[in-house]
Amino acid sequence: MAARAWRMLRGFLLLEAGLLGAASAVHSGLLLQGHTHGQARIAEAVIAAVLLAAWALSLVRPARTRKLALLGQAFALLGTLVGLFTIAVGIGPQSAPDLVFHFALVALLLAGLYFARRAA
Repeated sequence: MAARAWRMLRGFLLLEAGLLGAASAVHSGLLLQGHTHGQARIAEAVIAAVLLAAWALSLVRPARTRKLALLGQAFALLGTLVGLFTIAVGIGPQSAPDLVFHFALVALLLAGLYFARRAA
């Protein structure tokens, strides 16, 4: 796989981890008041940590970048879909920004998975 593809995959992982870290900070009350949700905070932090670990491991094992990106983003997509389900059944946060965030994150994760799948 070309160095450019590695950088792109790592960029997806970092962006996704950063977005989930920010969402976790919002749900902990650090960035915005009135949007705290303990369970969402924990789930988002765990998913962000997995994506960050995939990014870090890709630096140590560049030949595994594609596989790490696929695994990390698949885990994140599953977790994000669980988050959407909890919103749908009334357990998770119910705000419009939460819905927009989850749908946008699903789109970003699908794009990252598509790119990782196609990377040679």
